Amino acid sequence: MAIVLAHWAEHIAQAYQIWVLGWPRPKARGVLGEFFPWLVSSEWMHYGYALIMLVGLFLLRPGFVGRGRVWWTVALAIQFWHHIEHLLLLLQAQTGHFLWGKAVPTSVLQLVYPRVELHLFYNSIVFIPMVIAVYLHLRPNRVELDQTACSCVSGPRRALLVPAQ
Repeated sequence: MAIVLAHWAEHIAQAYQIWVLGWPRPKARGVLGEFFPWLVSSEWMHYGYALIMLVGLFLLRPGFVGRGRVWWTVALAIQFWHHIEHLLLLLQAQTGHFLWGKAVPTSVLQLVYPRVELHLFYNSIVFIPMVIAVYLHLRPNRVELDQTACSCVSGPRRALLVPAQ
């Protein structure tokens, strides 16, 4: 979650640089991009992040049950598509063959939305269901508590949910 939040914050910083500070898009590189400009243009780095996120969401999914699992699965499905978009960008960057007659690597939804706004949106719609899933995971109902092997819920809250024996 910390890595996801930091990545999301980078996109927010980039949007701030464009919309509030009025910087031209090529100069709006987020916080880390100001110190390491190659990060913004590295399709390998962006694809690697998208892939690690996808794998992480997949590997952590079994730990969620009930309502939390539904929201985690929503995040996983959205991240799967986000990963496909980054795979398209990576393949174009590596081959030099740009889709749709564009002069630069372009993803499917980038045909409709500018890249900065699109990736801010993607990171938001992956992050929000993750937060909801974790919130629900930490506050299971009785049925979900019976289904989980997790010890996240403990102390007074667990005593309220688990009948006395």
